[in-house]
Amino acid sequence: MASGTTAPPPPANLKRIVAASLIGTTIEWYDFFLYGSAAALVFNKLFFPDSDPLVGTLLSFLTYAVGFAARPLGALVFGHYGDRLGRKKLLVLSLLLMGGATFAIGLLPTHATVGSAAPVLLTVLRLVQGFALGGEWGGAVLLVSEHGDARRRGFWASWPQTGAPAGQLLATGVLSLLTAVLSDAAFVSWGWRIPFLLSGVLVIVGLWIRLSVDESPVFQQALAEAEARRAAHKADAERPPLVSVLRHHWRDILVAMGARMAENISYYVITAFILVYATTSAGVSKQTALNAVLIASAVHFAVIPAWGALSDRIGRRPVYLLGAVGVGLWMFPFFSLIDTGGFGNLLLAVTVGLVLHGAMYAPQAAFFSEMFATRMRYSGASIGAQFASVAAGAPAPLIATALLSDYGSSTPIALYVIAAALVTVIAVGAAKETRHRDLADIEPIADAEPGTSRTADARTV
Repeated sequence: MASGTTAPPPPANLKRIVAASLIGTTIEWYDFFLYGSAAALVFNKLFFPDSDPLVGTLLSFLTYAVGFAARPLGALVFGHYGDRLGRKKLLVLSLLLMGGATFAIGLLPTHATVGSAAPVLLTVLRLVQGFALGGEWGGAVLLVSEHGDARRRGFWASWPQTGAPAGQLLATGVLSLLTAVLSDAAFVSWGWRIPFLLSGVLVIVGLWIRLSVDESPVFQQALAEAEARRAAHKADAERPPLVSVLRHHWRDILVAMGARMAENISYYVITAFILVYATTSAGVSKQTALNAVLIASAVHFAVIPAWGALSDRIGRRPVYLLGAVGVGLWMFPFFSLIDTGGFGNLLLAVTVGLVLHGAMYAPQAAFFSEMFATRMRYSGASIGAQFASVAAGAPAPLIATALLSDYGSSTPIALYVIAAALVTVIAVGAAKETRHRDLADIEPIADAEPGTSRTADARTV
């Protein structure tokens, strides 16, 4: 079925949609990364005080990984209802869940107050965070991709991706400020709660902006056409989006999962594990490590739209492959620079790593959106992205910390990231270029044999 290309909304409206997606993803990632930074810096002392310091850090990162385990469930639930009901409603719900869980973490009693109940409560709230984030990403990038100008889809869809470095920047900036003005004792005692409680204010702002945007016109058109087909032919109810996407797009899901491996693993090694490695192995102060991540995150934010625009000119695959190969090649220099203990070298290591990561992360939103048909796009993009995170980002800081504990060297950690880069190169290399696809025309072949994954060629735009 071919339908006409949906006209892009006026620039002012498109900018409002981009702003709504960006502020939402920024808040969601602020909450998520805040937990990761706190896990590296204070949660081992507050919730696992009876353990050896490195073991306590491992346990702290384990609760961090638990949040990733809930992301696939969030992808399934939000993807299903997002493909049935629309993108906007589910994005409002994800923001409320994430913000509420983060605010509640700021109110949690510690191990010293309630004993073993403290880490249990922390884990439950982390599960809520993961569930919400599992549904947030797909909806946010689709809302922009389905509204935007097809010729610049890579650029516009990359803006919600900047929510990750923006959230990292905000979370690290708040923590860096607090560690600078508070003594270590004050920060561990009560100062760590402040950034979590600030999430409540951010959520109010995010909801105000997100509620002001319209539903995706591509989704509305696909929904209307599906209802017209059912009325005309008295067809049975549609298959659940999960069933349809696994039938028609299973190869695309595998490509998306493989593409995520290097992107996800490298990011959490560069931004979360570095706070452990730099402070324990390189003798760098906590403040210095936070400042390096802070500055590098600002550069990361700036380069993502540039990489997205480049993907509109030369394609999603070349830019993505450049990032995967670059991250793999950078890992040994990355750790060598950190080992010098100098701030300039530390900053260079993190900044180059995040710039190369951006080459994968920027085109990812448009790339994944262009793989799937409209009525199963939320499910397909979310499943591909979030199921991969369980094997990639979830255990990355945990595996890196364990390798450091066992071998006392960065070499196994570098090899771990390089292996992930090879997986991503293979997955993206096997994919088809998608930048010329019209989102309104991507439909599964109705008579495809079971177990195949064929998609109608989309019209060049």
